[in-house]
Amino acid sequence: MGKKTDAYDAELEQLQLAVVKTQAWTIEHGLRVVVVLEGRDTAGKDGAIKRLTEYMSPRQTRVVALPKPSDRETSQWYFQRYVPHLPAAGETVIFNRSWYNRAGVEPVMGYCTPEQYAQFLTDAPRFERMLTDDGIILIKLWLDISRKEQAKRLKERRVDPLKRFKLSSLDAEAEARFDAYSDARDRMLDETDRAFAPWTIIATDDKKTARLNLIRHILKVLDHCGEEIAAPDPDIVLDADKAKGRLAR
Repeated sequence: MGKKTDAYDAELEQLQLAVVKTQAWTIEHGLRVVVVLEGRDTAGKDGAIKRLTEYMSPRQTRVVALPKPSDRETSQWYFQRYVPHLPAAGETVIFNRSWYNRAGVEPVMGYCTPEQYAQFLTDAPRFERMLTDDGIILIKLWLDISRKEQAKRLKERRVDPLKRFKLSSLDAEAEARFDAYSDARDRMLDETDRAFAPWTIIATDDKKTARLNLIRHILKVLDHCGEEIAAPDPDIVLDADKAKGRLAR
């Protein structure tokens, strides 16, 4: 285990250095980067964000994790509360869950109407087309976890006092509605995967391997770290249009 951990730490440090160099380039050139991180509960979003952002510029990096919408926000245009969080020149914004709540949690839990759900799936590609046409670099990642591994991690949450803030009233629903979430994920990928805003799947049953490959993928998309970085593992990182039959069910 020691050697494996040492190898992980060494590669993570190398990748984080590449992230710093790449972000310096995005800042210098005034680029706007948006990373959308979606996935089931326990898929590893928080851990991946922590490692990705550990050495990034605190002034040019923002992690956005919005709470439940207020009564006023529920009366707005759906995308309205996300727009103020979009990046200005030189900024990177990471959405820890995003507007895609309406393609996952909301329809599965009955928090939106079927009509709102269908409208979102029509509107999301239009919204993202506006973003990318304006020059925003949009990276959409779905973190995929198996039913067995999710159950294991949810159990760990309940007994580990250090994971108190990860506990949610929806944890039991995540397990009970695993199939419904799978169906929602599949529809989301089918209807919102576009050439201008593609989805990329990250298999996360092995957390550390997933983190390394997620960072590799982001570096590959931005393509300006100035040094040799291993390509993402094709068994861990998959294009959405090639992932059918390989996603957790």
